[in-house]
Amino acid sequence: MSVVLRQGRHVVLFRRGGMRVPSVMGLLEARESAARVGVEELRAEADRVRVELVEAEAVLGRRVVALAELAEVLAAGVVLQEPVGPAPVPVEVKEPVAGSVVPVWREGVTVEVLAPEYRRLLAVLEAGSVGQGLRARDLAARLGLELVPSKVEGVRVKAKRLVARGWLAEERPGLFVLRCRRSE
Repeated sequence: MSVVLRQGRHVVLFRRGGMRVPSVMGLLEARESAARVGVEELRAEADRVRVELVEAEAVLGRRVVALAELAEVLAAGVVLQEPVGPAPVPVEVKEPVAGSVVPVWREGVTVEVLAPEYRRLLAVLEAGSVGQGLRARDLAARLGLELVPSKVEGVRVKAKRLVARGWLAEERPGLFVLRCRRSE
């Protein structure tokens, strides 16, 4: 024996033994809901594909125009003698200035190849270090520079560059001494 109960829009059937059986209406509503979700997902995918299609058609259109113009130029038999574009601008090349780059020290190279500020730095070290060496701050003071961090650091950078090129030695960190005798 079956009993039919109405619960709102749903109809629930009970069979013998108390087993609950869902109604046909409930099953159809669940399927409808799942179908709606599927339709929304497909619409979103279709929108994405439409956008990609518009972009691909634009690329195709540009390629068709380029190919047509190339075919037109080749059919006319035009031979390009020079590349189309702006005329090259002459570039002014400056000759290297003696002393603008710190060269590596080697036998026979004089301080005259150095820029004036490097020569002054070597002269201060030769005159005042007495083999002890000087720190960047002392070098800056003897060069007559203002003892501010930017000036002292500038002297330190120059001294480190001279160390790297073999003109000076750094016996201890920050203590600079002459590596070679000055040749004038």
